[in-house]
Amino acid sequence: MAKPRVLVLQHVDWEKPGRILDNLQECGLDTEITNIVDEKKPKLPRSRELAGLVIMGGPMSADDYVQHPGLKVETKLAKAAMAANKPILGICLGHQILARALGGTLMRDQEPEYGMGPIRWVGQDDDVAMWSKNTDVLHWHADQVTLPPGAKLLARSQATKVQAFRLGSALGLQFHLEVTAPIFEEWMQVPSMVGTMKKSRIAKIRNEFIKGMPQMQPLADAIFSAFAARCSTQAAQLAAA
Repeated sequence: MAKPRVLVLQHVDWEKPGRILDNLQECGLDTEITNIVDEKKPKLPRSRELAGLVIMGGPMSADDYVQHPGLKVETKLAKAAMAANKPILGICLGHQILARALGGTLMRDQEPEYGMGPIRWVGQDDDVAMWSKNTDVLHWHADQVTLPPGAKLLARSQATKVQAFRLGSALGLQFHLEVTAPIFEEWMQVPSMVGTMKKSRIAKIRNEFIKGMPQMQPLADAIFSAFAARCSTQAAQLAAA
C-alpha cells in the first residue's frame, strides 16, 4: 500500500494551503496537492490511503458541476471520507463543498464579504477553542451555506450565519486563516480577486490584514496543528494496519 498522505484539493493557483501545509509538514506528514476541478474522472488516491483531506477555496460556486465537473467528484469524496472518519478540513469554497456533501444547501450572499471582518464564536470543540468571543479574520466569498443536519455551529458573522462548523471528523471554515502575507500579496495581483475595487480599497484591506495578522496567526496555528495531529494519528493507524 502507498504511504499514507494528506490530499489537498486546490482549485486555482493562488488559493494555496499556506499555514495548513506548514502545520502538516511540521508533523512530518506526506502531502499531495492536486487540482481536479475541471476533470470528470480524475485519478485520485484510494480513500484507505488518505491520512486526511483538505479542500481549498476558489472563485467558482460549489454546485457549478457543468463548468467544473470535478466539484461533483470532490463532493462525493468528501462524503466518502466523512463516512470513513478521515480528518477533513474545508476552507471557503471547500467549506461549502463539505457542507453540501453533508446535507447543507448553498445560497448566494446578499452582500459579499471581502476583507477583514469580525466573526463571533458561538461554540467550540477539541480543535477549536474560543480565544475570544469576537475575532477579526479574512473573508473572501460571495456564497454561503446552511448548517448541515447534525452539525455543530462554531462561528457566525452578521452577514454569514455559518462561518464555521464541526460534524464528526469534518471541520468547515468559511474564512481564511491559512493566508500568509506572501499569499495575500499574490491575491492582490489577481484581477478576478480584486475585481473593480479601487486602489484605495485594496490599500485599506491590505493594511487591515497586516494589522490583524498577530491575532489570526495563533488561532490559525492552533486549529491547523490540531488538524495535523488528527492526520498524524490516522497515518500511524494506516501504517500499522
